[in-house]
Amino acid sequence: MRGTYASLSVVSTATNYIMEQDNVITRTYRTYIKPRESGQLELRFWHSNSVDSTWDVGSVAKGSMPGGAWRIEAAYAADGGTGRNGQVVPGTSVQVMFDGDPGKEVAPGETFWSDPLQIELPKGHDLAFTWTITTLSSGKTVPYNTEGLLVSAYEAEGNKADDEFGAAFVPAASRLVMPAFAGYARSVKQRMIFLGDSITQGVRTAKDGYQYWVSRIADGLGQDYSVWNIGSGWARAYDASADGPWLAKAAEGDIVAIALGVNDIDIGARSSRELQDDLSAIVRRLKQREDGTKTRIILFTVPPFNFMGDREAVWRSVNEAIRTRPPEGVDAVFDIADILSRPAPEEHRIEPKYMSSSDDPHPNGLAGAVIAEAFLKWFEAQPKN
Repeated sequence: MRGTYASLSVVSTATNYIMEQDNVITRTYRTYIKPRESGQLELRFWHSNSVDSTWDVGSVAKGSMPGGAWRIEAAYAADGGTGRNGQVVPGTSVQVMFDGDPGKEVAPGETFWSDPLQIELPKGHDLAFTWTITTLSSGKTVPYNTEGLLVSAYEAEGNKADDEFGAAFVPAASRLVMPAFAGYARSVKQRMIFLGDSITQGVRTAKDGYQYWVSRIADGLGQDYSVWNIGSGWARAYDASADGPWLAKAAEGDIVAIALGVNDIDIGARSSRELQDDLSAIVRRLKQREDGTKTRIILFTVPPFNFMGDREAVWRSVNEAIRTRPPEGVDAVFDIADILSRPAPEEHRIEPKYMSSSDDPHPNGLAGAVIAEAFLKWFEAQPKN
Protein backbone atom coordinates (compact mmCIF):
# COMPACT_ATOMS: atom_id res chain seq x y z
CA MET A 1 0.00 0.00 0.00
CA ARG A 2 2.90 2.36 0.67
CA GLY A 3 3.91 1.82 -2.97
CA THR A 4 6.86 3.95 -3.99
CA TYR A 5 6.90 5.92 -0.72
CA ALA A 6 9.46 5.24 2.00
CA SER A 7 8.98 6.21 5.62
CA LEU A 8 10.24 9.75 6.17
CA SER A 9 10.58 9.41 9.93
CA VAL A 10 11.40 6.91 12.67
CA VAL A 11 8.91 8.56 15.04
CA SER A 12 6.05 6.23 15.91
CA THR A 13 2.59 7.69 15.43
CA ALA A 14 0.79 4.43 16.22
CA THR A 15 -2.42 5.23 18.09
CA ASN A 16 -3.19 4.01 21.59
CA TYR A 17 -5.75 6.54 22.80
CA ILE A 18 -8.76 8.48 21.55
CA MET A 19 -10.15 11.97 22.10
CA GLU A 20 -13.30 12.03 24.17
CA GLN A 21 -15.11 15.27 24.99
CA ASP A 22 -18.58 16.56 25.81
CA ASN A 23 -18.74 19.03 22.94
CA VAL A 24 -17.39 19.55 19.44
CA ILE A 25 -14.00 21.24 19.14
CA THR A 26 -11.77 22.78 16.49
CA ARG A 27 -8.09 22.51 17.33
CA THR A 28 -4.79 22.77 15.45
CA TYR A 29 -1.84 20.41 15.97
CA ARG A 30 1.76 21.08 14.88
CA THR A 31 4.51 18.48 15.16
CA TYR A 32 8.23 18.61 14.35
CA ILE A 33 9.95 15.48 13.04
CA LYS A 34 13.49 14.89 11.87
CA PRO A 35 13.37 13.64 8.26
CA ARG A 36 15.57 10.74 7.19
CA GLU A 37 16.54 12.71 4.06
CA SER A 38 16.63 16.38 3.15
CA GLY A 39 16.57 18.39 -0.06
CA GLN A 40 13.76 18.45 -2.61
CA LEU A 41 11.20 15.86 -1.53
CA GLU A 42 7.87 14.55 -2.76
CA LEU A 43 5.74 13.82 0.29
CA ARG A 44 2.51 11.98 0.85
CA PHE A 45 0.63 11.30 4.08
CA TRP A 46 -1.52 8.26 4.89
CA HIS A 47 -3.86 7.90 7.82
CA SER A 48 -5.91 5.24 9.58
CA ASN A 49 -8.83 6.43 11.70
CA SER A 50 -8.63 3.61 14.24
CA VAL A 51 -6.97 2.87 17.56
CA ASP A 52 -4.08 0.46 17.06
CA SER A 53 -3.49 -0.89 20.55
CA THR A 54 -5.03 -0.97 24.00
CA TRP A 55 -4.17 1.70 26.56
CA ASP A 56 -3.93 0.58 30.19
CA VAL A 57 -6.87 -1.75 30.96
CA GLY A 58 -8.85 -0.61 27.91
CA SER A 59 -11.45 1.50 29.72
CA VAL A 60 -11.02 4.32 27.17
CA ALA A 61 -9.15 2.88 24.17
CA LYS A 62 -8.88 -0.69 22.94
CA GLY A 63 -7.01 -2.14 19.99
CA SER A 64 -8.94 -2.00 16.68
CA MET A 65 -11.50 0.49 18.03
CA PRO A 66 -12.62 2.74 15.14
CA GLY A 67 -12.28 6.48 15.51
CA GLY A 68 -15.32 8.72 15.23
CA ALA A 69 -16.38 11.15 12.52
CA TRP A 70 -14.23 14.29 12.20
CA ARG A 71 -13.12 16.80 9.59
CA ILE A 72 -9.73 18.06 8.45
CA GLU A 73 -10.21 21.80 7.97
CA ALA A 74 -6.71 22.39 6.57
CA ALA A 75 -3.26 20.81 6.67
CA TYR A 76 0.24 22.07 5.82
CA ALA A 77 3.77 20.72 5.53
CA ALA A 78 6.53 23.25 6.10
CA ASP A 79 10.22 23.70 6.78
CA GLY A 80 10.23 23.52 10.57
CA GLY A 81 13.69 25.03 10.86
CA THR A 82 15.74 24.06 13.92
CA GLY A 83 14.03 25.90 16.78
CA ARG A 84 11.04 23.61 17.46
CA ASN A 85 9.33 26.59 19.10
CA GLY A 86 5.90 26.54 17.47
CA GLN A 87 7.00 28.49 14.39
CA VAL A 88 7.83 27.40 10.86
CA VAL A 89 10.15 29.08 8.37
CA PRO A 90 8.03 31.87 6.83
CA GLY A 91 6.98 31.30 3.26
CA THR A 92 7.70 27.56 3.23
CA SER A 93 4.22 26.18 4.03
CA VAL A 94 2.75 23.89 1.38
CA GLN A 95 -0.92 23.05 1.68
CA VAL A 96 -1.78 19.37 1.88
CA MET A 97 -4.65 18.41 -0.40
CA PHE A 98 -7.00 15.43 -0.38
CA ASP A 99 -8.31 14.44 -3.81
CA GLY A 100 -7.80 18.05 -4.85
CA ASP A 101 -9.59 19.53 -1.84
CA PRO A 102 -7.99 21.40 1.09
CA GLY A 103 -10.17 19.60 3.63
CA LYS A 104 -11.63 16.16 4.18
CA GLU A 105 -14.51 14.51 6.03
CA VAL A 106 -13.13 11.44 7.82
CA ALA A 107 -15.43 8.50 8.52
CA PRO A 108 -15.08 6.04 11.42
CA GLY A 109 -12.39 3.48 10.68
CA GLU A 110 -11.49 5.09 7.33
CA THR A 111 -8.02 4.92 5.79
CA PHE A 112 -6.95 7.55 3.27
CA TRP A 113 -4.03 9.21 1.44
CA SER A 114 -3.23 12.84 0.88
CA ASP A 115 -2.25 14.04 -2.58
CA PRO A 116 1.49 14.26 -3.34
CA LEU A 117 3.22 17.56 -2.61
CA GLN A 118 6.67 19.01 -3.22
CA ILE A 119 8.75 20.59 -0.47
CA GLU A 120 12.40 21.47 0.08
CA LEU A 121 13.96 20.79 3.48
CA PRO A 122 17.50 22.07 4.12
CA LYS A 123 19.90 19.65 5.78
CA GLY A 124 19.44 19.65 9.55
CA HIS A 125 15.95 21.16 9.41
CA ASP A 126 12.79 19.46 10.68
CA LEU A 127 9.59 18.85 8.80
CA ALA A 128 6.70 20.61 10.51
CA PHE A 129 3.29 19.06 9.93
CA THR A 130 0.27 21.11 10.94
CA TRP A 131 -3.42 20.30 10.65
CA THR A 132 -6.68 21.64 12.02
CA ILE A 133 -9.28 19.09 13.04
CA THR A 134 -12.94 19.64 13.91
CA THR A 135 -14.76 16.89 15.76
CA LEU A 136 -18.29 16.36 14.47
CA SER A 137 -19.86 15.05 17.66
CA SER A 138 -19.29 14.62 21.36
CA GLY A 139 -17.84 11.37 22.66
CA LYS A 140 -14.92 9.47 21.17
CA THR A 141 -13.52 10.92 17.96
CA VAL A 142 -9.85 11.24 16.93
CA PRO A 143 -7.34 8.45 17.73
CA TYR A 144 -3.86 9.60 18.74
CA ASN A 145 -0.74 8.55 20.62
CA THR A 146 -0.41 9.39 24.29
CA GLU A 147 2.86 9.02 26.21
CA GLY A 148 5.72 11.24 27.22
CA LEU A 149 6.32 12.94 23.88
CA LEU A 150 9.45 11.97 21.95
CA VAL A 151 9.20 15.00 19.67
CA SER A 152 8.21 18.64 20.02
CA ALA A 153 4.51 19.18 19.39
CA TYR A 154 2.18 22.14 19.83
CA GLU A 155 -1.54 22.84 19.90
CA ALA A 156 -3.73 25.89 19.33
CA GLU A 157 -7.46 26.40 19.72
CA GLY A 158 -9.31 27.13 16.49
CA ASN A 159 -8.16 26.97 12.88
CA LYS A 160 -4.52 28.08 12.96
CA ALA A 161 -3.09 25.67 10.40
CA ASP A 162 -1.72 28.48 8.21
CA ASP A 163 -0.22 30.44 11.12
CA GLU A 164 3.52 30.26 10.41
CA PHE A 165 4.55 32.37 13.44
CA GLY A 166 2.77 30.18 15.98
CA ALA A 167 1.83 32.89 18.45
CA ALA A 168 -1.28 31.00 19.59
CA PHE A 169 0.43 27.63 19.96
CA VAL A 170 1.24 26.07 23.33
CA PRO A 171 3.31 22.92 23.93
CA ALA A 172 1.39 19.66 23.84
CA ALA A 173 1.75 17.68 27.04
CA SER A 174 1.11 14.06 26.08
CA ARG A 175 -0.89 14.13 22.86
CA LEU A 176 0.72 13.36 19.51
CA VAL A 177 -1.83 13.88 16.73
CA MET A 178 -0.27 12.96 13.39
CA PRO A 179 -1.03 10.98 10.25
CA ALA A 180 -0.15 7.32 10.61
CA PHE A 181 2.51 7.45 7.89
CA ALA A 182 4.62 10.25 6.43
CA GLY A 183 6.20 9.04 3.22
CA TYR A 184 8.56 10.40 0.61
CA ALA A 185 9.09 9.18 -2.93
CA ARG A 186 12.15 6.92 -2.92
CA SER A 187 13.21 3.51 -4.17
CA VAL A 188 14.49 1.30 -1.36
CA LYS A 189 16.00 -2.17 -1.01
CA GLN A 190 13.53 -3.30 1.63
CA ARG A 191 10.81 -1.99 3.88
CA MET A 192 11.43 -2.82 7.54
CA ILE A 193 8.67 -2.40 10.10
CA PHE A 194 9.14 -2.60 13.87
CA LEU A 195 5.99 -3.83 15.63
CA GLY A 196 6.25 -3.43 19.38
CA ASP A 197 5.28 -1.61 22.55
CA SER A 198 6.71 1.44 24.34
CA ILE A 199 10.18 -0.12 24.36
CA THR A 200 10.11 -0.16 20.56
CA GLN A 201 8.49 3.27 20.42
CA GLY A 202 11.38 4.66 22.47
CA VAL A 203 9.43 5.95 25.46
CA ARG A 204 11.50 7.59 28.22
CA THR A 205 14.42 8.50 25.95
CA ALA A 206 15.27 12.17 25.41
CA LYS A 207 12.73 14.36 23.65
CA ASP A 208 13.90 15.17 20.11
CA GLY A 209 17.00 13.07 20.87
CA TYR A 210 16.24 10.08 18.61
CA GLN A 211 18.25 7.89 20.99
CA TYR A 212 16.00 4.83 20.95
CA TRP A 213 17.17 1.69 19.21
CA VAL A 214 14.79 1.79 16.22
CA SER A 215 16.08 5.27 15.37
CA ARG A 216 19.71 4.18 15.72
CA ILE A 217 19.08 1.05 13.64
CA ALA A 218 17.57 3.21 10.90
CA ASP A 219 20.68 5.41 10.94
CA GLY A 220 22.89 2.33 10.66
CA LEU A 221 20.91 0.80 7.80
CA GLY A 222 20.89 4.04 5.82
CA GLN A 223 18.26 5.44 3.51
CA ASP A 224 18.23 2.38 1.24
CA TYR A 225 15.98 0.83 3.89
CA SER A 226 12.58 2.26 4.71
CA VAL A 227 12.10 1.96 8.48
CA TRP A 228 8.58 2.40 9.88
CA ASN A 229 8.31 2.36 13.67
CA ILE A 230 4.83 1.32 14.86
CA GLY A 231 5.78 0.75 18.48
CA SER A 232 2.90 1.74 20.75
CA GLY A 233 2.86 2.40 24.50
CA TRP A 234 0.97 -0.24 26.56
CA ALA A 235 0.61 -2.43 23.44
CA ARG A 236 0.42 -6.17 23.72
CA ALA A 237 0.62 -9.15 21.39
CA TYR A 238 -3.09 -9.85 21.60
CA ASP A 239 -3.78 -6.40 20.13
CA ALA A 240 -1.84 -7.41 17.02
CA SER A 241 -3.08 -11.01 16.88
CA ALA A 242 -6.65 -9.69 16.58
CA ASP A 243 -5.76 -8.93 12.93
CA GLY A 244 -6.96 -5.33 12.99
CA PRO A 245 -5.60 -1.99 11.72
CA TRP A 246 -2.31 -2.29 13.63
CA LEU A 247 -1.38 -5.64 12.11
CA ALA A 248 -2.47 -4.35 8.70
CA LYS A 249 0.25 -1.70 9.01
CA ALA A 250 2.83 -4.33 9.90
CA ALA A 251 1.81 -6.41 6.89
CA GLU A 252 3.25 -3.71 4.63
CA GLY A 253 6.81 -4.72 5.52
CA ASP A 254 9.23 -6.85 3.56
CA ILE A 255 10.80 -7.46 6.97
CA VAL A 256 8.76 -7.27 10.17
CA ALA A 257 10.55 -7.21 13.52
CA ILE A 258 8.20 -8.20 16.36
CA ALA A 259 9.14 -7.06 19.88
CA LEU A 260 6.12 -7.76 22.08
CA GLY A 261 5.31 -9.47 25.34
CA VAL A 262 6.14 -7.15 28.25
CA ASN A 263 2.61 -5.76 28.60
CA ASP A 264 1.04 -9.15 27.91
CA ILE A 265 2.92 -10.56 30.90
CA ASP A 266 2.36 -7.48 33.06
CA ILE A 267 -1.00 -5.73 32.77
CA GLY A 268 -2.39 -8.33 30.37
CA ALA A 269 -1.67 -11.15 32.86
CA ARG A 270 -1.35 -13.64 30.00
CA SER A 271 -0.03 -17.11 30.59
CA SER A 272 3.02 -18.38 28.77
CA ARG A 273 0.83 -20.46 26.48
CA GLU A 274 -1.52 -17.57 25.71
CA LEU A 275 1.35 -15.24 24.81
CA GLN A 276 3.01 -17.87 22.64
CA ASP A 277 -0.30 -18.49 20.86
CA ASP A 278 -0.71 -14.76 20.20
CA LEU A 279 2.82 -14.47 18.80
CA SER A 280 2.18 -17.51 16.61
CA ALA A 281 -1.04 -15.94 15.30
CA ILE A 282 0.78 -12.71 14.43
CA VAL A 283 3.47 -14.58 12.51
CA ARG A 284 0.97 -16.78 10.72
CA ARG A 285 -1.12 -13.82 9.57
CA LEU A 286 1.90 -11.84 8.42
CA LYS A 287 2.99 -14.83 6.35
CA GLN A 288 -0.41 -15.04 4.64
CA ARG A 289 -0.21 -11.90 2.52
CA GLU A 290 -2.80 -11.78 -0.22
CA ASP A 291 -0.38 -10.34 -2.76
CA GLY A 292 1.90 -13.36 -2.42
CA THR A 293 4.83 -11.30 -1.14
CA LYS A 294 7.16 -13.22 1.16
CA THR A 295 7.53 -11.37 4.46
CA ARG A 296 10.64 -12.06 6.52
CA ILE A 297 9.84 -12.28 10.24
CA ILE A 298 12.32 -11.40 12.98
CA LEU A 299 11.04 -12.27 16.45
CA PHE A 300 12.64 -10.57 19.46
CA THR A 301 12.84 -12.21 22.85
CA VAL A 302 10.86 -10.38 25.54
CA PRO A 303 13.05 -7.70 27.16
CA PRO A 304 13.71 -7.94 30.89
CA PHE A 305 11.33 -5.74 32.85
CA ASN A 306 12.15 -6.62 36.46
CA PHE A 307 9.27 -9.07 36.75
CA MET A 308 8.84 -11.07 39.93
CA GLY A 309 6.88 -14.13 41.01
CA ASP A 310 4.45 -15.59 38.48
CA ARG A 311 5.29 -12.91 35.92
CA GLU A 312 8.97 -13.78 36.09
CA ALA A 313 8.08 -17.43 35.50
CA VAL A 314 6.05 -16.52 32.40
CA TRP A 315 8.87 -14.30 31.11
CA ARG A 316 11.37 -17.15 31.47
CA SER A 317 9.06 -19.70 29.87
CA VAL A 318 8.23 -17.51 26.85
CA ASN A 319 11.85 -16.58 26.19
CA GLU A 320 13.00 -20.17 26.46
CA ALA A 321 10.38 -21.09 23.85
CA ILE A 322 11.32 -18.21 21.54
CA ARG A 323 15.00 -19.19 21.68
CA THR A 324 14.54 -22.94 21.20
CA ARG A 325 11.24 -23.45 19.36
CA PRO A 326 9.97 -20.16 17.90
CA PRO A 327 6.60 -20.07 16.15
CA GLU A 328 6.43 -21.62 12.70
CA GLY A 329 7.22 -18.98 10.10
CA VAL A 330 9.78 -17.07 12.17
CA ASP A 331 12.87 -16.58 10.01
CA ALA A 332 15.24 -15.40 12.74
CA VAL A 333 15.32 -14.63 16.45
CA PHE A 334 17.07 -11.58 17.88
CA ASP A 335 17.86 -11.96 21.57
CA ILE A 336 17.32 -8.47 22.96
CA ALA A 337 16.88 -9.91 26.45
CA ASP A 338 20.42 -11.27 26.44
CA ILE A 339 21.75 -7.77 25.71
CA LEU A 340 19.81 -5.99 28.44
CA SER A 341 19.71 -8.59 31.20
CA ARG A 342 21.77 -8.85 34.36
CA PRO A 343 23.91 -11.99 34.74
CA ALA A 344 22.17 -15.20 35.86
CA PRO A 345 20.33 -15.93 38.04
CA GLU A 346 18.93 -12.37 37.76
CA GLU A 347 18.55 -12.32 33.98
CA HIS A 348 14.88 -11.37 34.41
CA ARG A 349 16.13 -7.98 35.61
CA ILE A 350 17.50 -5.24 33.37
CA GLU A 351 21.02 -3.92 33.97
CA PRO A 352 20.67 -0.73 36.05
CA LYS A 353 22.80 1.26 33.61
CA TYR A 354 20.20 0.62 30.90
CA MET A 355 17.19 1.80 32.96
CA SER A 356 15.61 5.13 32.17
CA SER A 357 15.50 5.89 35.90
CA SER A 358 16.22 4.07 39.13
CA ASP A 359 12.67 2.73 39.28
CA ASP A 360 11.75 2.55 35.57
CA PRO A 361 13.00 -0.42 33.51
CA HIS A 362 12.25 1.19 30.15
CA PRO A 363 15.55 1.15 28.23
CA ASN A 364 17.39 4.48 28.08
CA GLY A 365 19.46 6.06 25.32
CA LEU A 366 22.57 4.07 26.24
CA ALA A 367 20.55 0.88 25.89
CA GLY A 368 19.33 2.13 22.52
CA ALA A 369 22.92 2.47 21.31
CA VAL A 370 23.95 -0.97 22.58
CA ILE A 371 20.87 -2.70 21.15
CA ALA A 372 21.28 -1.00 17.78
CA GLU A 373 24.97 -1.88 17.52
CA ALA A 374 24.24 -5.53 18.32
CA PHE A 375 21.25 -5.69 15.97
CA LEU A 376 23.10 -4.16 13.02
CA LYS A 377 26.01 -6.58 13.43
CA TRP A 378 23.59 -9.49 13.79
CA PHE A 379 21.44 -8.36 10.84
CA GLU A 380 24.47 -8.03 8.55
CA ALA A 381 25.38 -11.64 9.29
CA GLN A 382 21.91 -12.99 8.47
CA PRO A 383 21.25 -14.80 5.16
CA LYS A 384 19.68 -12.34 2.75
CA ASN A 385 17.54 -14.86 0.86
